[in-house]
Amino acid sequence: MGSSEERIRAGIEAIGADGVRGGLAGGPGQGGRLTGLSLRDHERYVSLTMEFRCNLKCVHCMIEGTMDRLQPTSVEVFERVCADQAETGRWDGLVLTGSEITLRGDLERIARRAREAGFRHVRIQTHGMHLARTDYAERLIEAGVDEFFVSVAGADRDSHDRITGVPGAWDKMMAGLEALDRHEHVRILTNTVVTALSYRMLPGMVDVLSHLRRLVQMEFWVYFPMAEADAKGLIARHGDILPYLREAISRCRAAGRFVEVKNFPECLLGDLGDALVNGQPTLVIDPEFWREFDRNEFHICPHRENCGSDECLGLTRAYVAAFGDDRELLFPIPGQANHSFEERK
Repeated sequence: MGSSEERIRAGIEAIGADGVRGGLAGGPGQGGRLTGLSLRDHERYVSLTMEFRCNLKCVHCMIEGTMDRLQPTSVEVFERVCADQAETGRWDGLVLTGSEITLRGDLERIARRAREAGFRHVRIQTHGMHLARTDYAERLIEAGVDEFFVSVAGADRDSHDRITGVPGAWDKMMAGLEALDRHEHVRILTNTVVTALSYRMLPGMVDVLSHLRRLVQMEFWVYFPMAEADAKGLIARHGDILPYLREAISRCRAAGRFVEVKNFPECLLGDLGDALVNGQPTLVIDPEFWREFDRNEFHICPHRENCGSDECLGLTRAYVAAFGDDRELLFPIPGQANHSFEERK
């Protein structure tokens, strides 16, 4: 079916909507490099943002300033994606996301329709609180949701509830994860935003979730503010994050779990650089989101012209404004310079 880039481009053309971007960061051959270390399934999934309400108040929320005006993906576009999937079998999985997708009253119907269209997997990205209602979680699973990408903000009740801004969020999220864990065919993934508030807790997060048998991958997304400056002071220095992030990666792998790191300099990870996976599924979202996202101005690095990494996104404008360009800390990855990600944006 052609190269990864060709498959992504064909999918974007088939969707035929404004605001669609392919999310494969790495160049050809990166998938083989990461075999056994990451699910690396992004190019086989398409993600639809179908809800922009949320009942948490996460301090690190990327879209809190635009949530009220962003429009969810329409039913028309969803049906177009389903029709294309039924005809071509283009994707393995559909990701249903937004601010909090479980606030949609028709989520079961949407999941069922996606399965009827031929998606092998339906994944929801969620804060997990509503999954504590076991009858609701069971209905989602019966409707065809078999993958749950759950946000974990802290390593315990106090830190998680403080970061999410809602008392009881941790207890409900953990109850939901444990309910999902009883289903053999379900896969759980977790996502943690790494900020100045959370980076020291990363190893503890791995430990506190160690009992979950269906947890197959943990992801650590280093925070960026969707702006040219960090007004909240949530960005942490990469050098400060590094020892905690390395320990979390090592603990994940020791437990037999996949791990992905996003938005962190590859060179700093050293022998764990293969954990950096900046790829994302093809994303359908309101074009207004991209206007805000592009303010980050990724790819700032004093060594960029000599670096062979085709996975690293460098530094953001806000990071440089806060801490400088880290020229004494960063170094070029050996190999031919490759800036294909920026060219594909």
